[in-house]
Amino acid sequence: MSSNAHLARRAVLGVAGLVLGSMMTFAELVFLVVLRCARVIPVARPRIDALGRKLVDLNRRRLVWFLNFDDHLYVVPDPRRADSYLIRRSGVGTIGFGILFLVILGATSALIMLWQLVLGRPMGGGDDRGNTWGEVVLFAVVGLLLLFVAVWGLIGIAVLERAVADRYLGPSEEELLRRRVSELATTRAGVVEAVNDERRRIERDLHDGVQQRLVALGMLLGRALRARDLVHTTKLLEQAHEESQQALNDLRDVTWRVYPAALDKDGLHAALEGVADRASVPVGLRYELTSRPNLATETVAYFVASEAVTNALKHGDPGGIVIAVTREGDEIVVTVRDDGRGGADVTGSGLSGLASRVAAADGAFRVTSPPGGPTTVTARLPAPPEPSKGDHGLGELRSGAGTPSVSSPVGLEV
Repeated sequence: MSSNAHLARRAVLGVAGLVLGSMMTFAELVFLVVLRCARVIPVARPRIDALGRKLVDLNRRRLVWFLNFDDHLYVVPDPRRADSYLIRRSGVGTIGFGILFLVILGATSALIMLWQLVLGRPMGGGDDRGNTWGEVVLFAVVGLLLLFVAVWGLIGIAVLERAVADRYLGPSEEELLRRRVSELATTRAGVVEAVNDERRRIERDLHDGVQQRLVALGMLLGRALRARDLVHTTKLLEQAHEESQQALNDLRDVTWRVYPAALDKDGLHAALEGVADRASVPVGLRYELTSRPNLATETVAYFVASEAVTNALKHGDPGGIVIAVTREGDEIVVTVRDDGRGGADVTGSGLSGLASRVAAADGAFRVTSPPGGPTTVTARLPAPPEPSKGDHGLGELRSGAGTPSVSSPVGLEV
């Protein structure tokens, strides 16, 4: 949808929302003038309060559907706040009704005068002397000025509608503080669990990988010591040497996953290049940050990309993966997309651990993985722009498993 079509649609929806708001003003006035007085009757009070909340909820839905109101912090108001909102909303609605009435009256008058002009009759009535060009221009200028005022009047009503809703339907400072405390407690618990999962993973990698290879290395060396044949001894030592190299590679993989040294030394770009190089499928890397973010943000971004690639290779059977690191305003957006079979379990230890790590950085984490793919992992991390600390320009596309660089993995788009 083009920008002009989008603006036209927003304008039509906005006018429709204001018309509905003007119509609801009558119900609100009846409620405020008549039914509020009946609150003195104890039996009727709960029903009247429920009706007030219903009117408030109808206004909230109208604002969301027609005026693009963001109600993610919406709080069901108590009777007192509901009354305060309805009193002010009915006042705004009355003004809006008056403006809409004047718009309709002006539009009707303009159509009548235009029809009179087409028929050659004097605009506005009077004798049959016709219309001069001066009168036509004067009426047109006045009409355009009135239209301009009416449009800005409607925009002002929409702004007032949103301001009143923000003031009386949003959370109080106490509620915001309570939500923040609850969010931090949940985030802290998630971070502790993620750290414990990471420790268990490291222990499992050391036990099942490095330790087993060291045991095999020890057995080979023991057999070499007991061997009497020089040729057999040489073969055993060669096998032991290969096993030691594999153990060293496994140990490097474990330490890299714990924390890559390249992240401190060369930054996020170099660390992600290492992720792409070690992958067993082609991995495209698009890095668009022109300056290094702070180390904490780099660390979270790295682990999001690294774990997302690991999960894709382990569970998704992809033919290619794309890592994109971009900046949008004061946020760094890390996106990992693979063309695997999809259906990722967002409650699994890997993705839920990433969600906890991102939440601890006050970021947002999202996974889209329909059956059949593709799977897209997105993390948005707050990171105000910082002065440049080195050359971290656009990253080239990398490929894994030592294969030549590719322009883009097959079937994937960045």
